[in-house]
Amino acid sequence: MADGFAHFDLGAMSKADGYKLLASVIMPRPIAWVVSRDPEGINAAPFSFFNILSADPPLVAIGFSAAADREGKDTLTNIRAQGEFVVNLVPEELAQAMNITATNAPRGTDETKLAGLELTKCEVVDVPRIVGSPVGLECKLFQVIETGGTGTIVLGRIVYAHVRESAFANLAKLYVDPAQLRLIGRMHGAGGYCTTRDTFTIDRLSWPLEGKD
Repeated sequence: MADGFAHFDLGAMSKADGYKLLASVIMPRPIAWVVSRDPEGINAAPFSFFNILSADPPLVAIGFSAAADREGKDTLTNIRAQGEFVVNLVPEELAQAMNITATNAPRGTDETKLAGLELTKCEVVDVPRIVGSPVGLECKLFQVIETGGTGTIVLGRIVYAHVRESAFANLAKLYVDPAQLRLIGRMHGAGGYCTTRDTFTIDRLSWPLEGKD
């Protein structure tokens, strides 16, 4: 294009192309490694349409697609039925295990056993968390948003948090060292991921800006 940009009318694009475009430009995205429970046992699956939306109340949002990913459907069904779940964040050392839990295994398969994950009991919700994850967020269902399209958005209220103690630079002041968490994020394409080790700092500015008229 003359202005150096490619321009897209999302309303005129196919759903598949719209997904491909947005998932390729909105990145990196944190990964919610969601553990949920059904009458037959435990389910685990990763979702990268995810983030924190509010601290008061403490809310996370997870987007579920109606694509041919049955794991997403199982997790959503479990959350609707049980009203609680755990969001685990994914460290580099568990990337392969996370990928195993992303497969469309038959219903009733415990993906945590398939991936060799150790689980431990939570404090508030009746769903276990993944021991190897440096962050585990116990959540209760806050709201289900039906978008009118093929997606569903779940808002979860964080009721209890588990953070690996070694990840704190100063526990008393709640200063976390991101390098110690060693989290990964989702990038573009079918298998694109990134680490959070390469970071930089910009000091927050106050108004009026120095040197600005």
